[in-house]
Amino acid sequence: MHEARAQAIVAAAGRLLGEKGFEAMTLDEVAAEVGVAKASLYKHFSGKEDLCAAAMAHAVDRLSEFLDGLPADTPPFECLRQLLRWLLSLQLTDELPLLLSRNSGLERPLRECTAYQSALQGVSERITQWIDQAQQGGQLSRVLPAEVILYSLYARTADPLLSMLREQGGYTDGQIIDWAVQTCFDGLGAR
Repeated sequence: MHEARAQAIVAAAGRLLGEKGFEAMTLDEVAAEVGVAKASLYKHFSGKEDLCAAAMAHAVDRLSEFLDGLPADTPPFECLRQLLRWLLSLQLTDELPLLLSRNSGLERPLRECTAYQSALQGVSERITQWIDQAQQGGQLSRVLPAEVILYSLYARTADPLLSMLREQGGYTDGQIIDWAVQTCFDGLGAR
């Protein structure tokens, strides 16, 4: 029961981080979403920063699970495209706060969170291997360092393009994601 409650708290914090960002979300909202008293949050976490760091670590664990679920025979470039599609679909549902730009108050706690740093390093290494392979295969620019491409993919998870197109109306989420993936991997130039 104790572990299940902690997981529910982390999940609620993750949703609120995605929806509102670190500065705007409150522990009162987390407690209300889970159906517990605010004081009971402190039985599991020392405060908002600790809770949100745990939620971010959980988000990276989910990313790792997604990577594990890709078929082993999927070409590296296709893995990167599927990864970006998945990240963007989560952005549209406010589920995955992956970047610090939306959660700037978390910079120090995340640097100090061993679970987050370890998980992020692990997924980043896996993604960088795909980038290297796609560069060697000629599907990605060899001029750009792999790190630039990696951070460009991560940055797309905070890109306002998706919400701007959704708010304008007239486009399905699928179209919006397709266009975001296309502009990321194919650019804006005429083909």
